[in-house]
Amino acid sequence: MRIIITGGGTGGHIYPALAFLKYLKQEEPDTEVLYIGTKKGLEAKIVPAAGIELKTVDIQGLRRSLSPQNLKTAYKFVKSVSDAKKIMRAFKPDVVLGTGGYVAGPVVYAAAQLKIPTIIHEGNSFPGITNRFLAKRVDKIAVGFHAAQEYFPAEKTTFTGNPRAQEVADAASQVEKFEQPTVVIFGGSRGALQLNKAFIEALPELAKRPFKTVYASGEIYYDDYKAIFEQYKTAANLDIRPYINNMTELLSKSHLFLGRSGSTTIAEVTALGLPAIYVPSPNVTADQQTKNAQEYVDQGAAQIIPDGELTGERLVEAISAILEDNESYQKMQAASRKAGVPDASERLYQLVKEISR
Repeated sequence: MRIIITGGGTGGHIYPALAFLKYLKQEEPDTEVLYIGTKKGLEAKIVPAAGIELKTVDIQGLRRSLSPQNLKTAYKFVKSVSDAKKIMRAFKPDVVLGTGGYVAGPVVYAAAQLKIPTIIHEGNSFPGITNRFLAKRVDKIAVGFHAAQEYFPAEKTTFTGNPRAQEVADAASQVEKFEQPTVVIFGGSRGALQLNKAFIEALPELAKRPFKTVYASGEIYYDDYKAIFEQYKTAANLDIRPYINNMTELLSKSHLFLGRSGSTTIAEVTALGLPAIYVPSPNVTADQQTKNAQEYVDQGAAQIIPDGELTGERLVEAISAILEDNESYQKMQAASRKAGVPDASERLYQLVKEISR
């Protein structure tokens, strides 16, 4: 198979694509892959580091308000479609897969115009503008959340889950849990201000609790609070760090997650069957993270604490109510396992095979 993948801007678009490619290579080792992204997006670093060839086009996002920049965006879109067609004519893909982000728009659109089989994967519960634009033009649509299905034509939309889930589930299969109940609190690579404030308020009480807390403040906040963190460095049940590098391994060993509710995070958490307390970011378009988390709250696998309502007291109460109540924990764990999609890459692979020429 010869496949072009496109998607970028954020890890939520890139990591599912790379997880799927990893699975695809296992199933079809002779697969030839080309990734199309931009020079400015995260894909410019992540994709080559993964050993995948990257070609770029020049595209920018559409402003949501009236702006002269949208004229420039329109020009760049037309130019990117032309550039993408040139790349495709040279590479001759059997299928083109888009995983979201502005770059996927012109690339998948170009493929559709060239009559190359196309598929998009929507990772969030509320679709981004790019995938909504492409929906009528592609052959197949895969979604990571059941809630996203209502926004797309039913006849070509399939729930697959997020490919990152299968990658995490496979990696965790040989890992044993910590003996002591453990919660991981993580606000993303840059951290989260409200989460840091609540954690600092909670520290005196967390230090007394029977469970262990692993906390990552985010590198930009760690130095600001280092003096406070140092006061608790001897507490056996507290592990405070600027960042968590081995997140998959750590989550695999832990019992509860508290943090943001990006689509990839939720895929990883449910793949591991972890109960979760989500604190959706208030800075995401269309309140996407709250919508993501709500699907799993409805299934009994998670709870939501709005960012503006998070306090130290509420943080401790929420964690304790789950980790210190075995019945509640087991119910949430069972719901999370049921909600997880450990065969997400396989499901997406079947769709790709179905349409590839």
